[in-house]
Amino acid sequence: MFNDSNPYFSVPHTFTAYLSLWDENQAIPSETVLRSMQSLGLQLLSEVKALEANCLLQLRNLDNEAKVVVDFLKLQSRKVDLVLQHVLEKETQEGEKYTGSQFGGSGIRIISDTPMALNQTYKVTLFIHDELVAILCFAQVTACQPAPQDQQYQIDLSFNQILESDVEQLVKASLNVQQQQLKRRKQARDEQQSS
Repeated sequence: MFNDSNPYFSVPHTFTAYLSLWDENQAIPSETVLRSMQSLGLQLLSEVKALEANCLLQLRNLDNEAKVVVDFLKLQSRKVDLVLQHVLEKETQEGEKYTGSQFGGSGIRIISDTPMALNQTYKVTLFIHDELVAILCFAQVTACQPAPQDQQYQIDLSFNQILESDVEQLVKASLNVQQQQLKRRKQARDEQQSS
């Protein structure tokens, strides 16, 4: 079970999540059972990402001439990830579809037309298309408040069962999104100052 007293930061970013209410009389699945609940597509994407991270880490330790090889392998890996994600998105997903507005290694925020009760647990399938992340996990509602726009609700969910490798994917993706946001802000400031 994922219990981290030091939660990870989260970043604003749009994604898709499918939520299914988990029966409170059922125990939250163990990590082993959670792995077995993953679709074949999720398992493949997860394995590919783990292999990629391990191989690229080893290649980075080589000299500067390996940079071309590393860049080529990143491109090949991205193509495989894109194909796998496309296949996953075509699968029929279980649960109700929500738009997410924020994510991180500790949890997510979604937008809902209806409120959700605190402490309810949901089975969550999460797709962060731009970052090629697709995971299955369990999360518990920790906050529900009216959203500033329309008549919707912001729902915060904290992970209460997630694979460690999926936490790593979310942390890397949130860092990457944050880096992109900082670059865009800097570009906008530079453009403002030059005009």
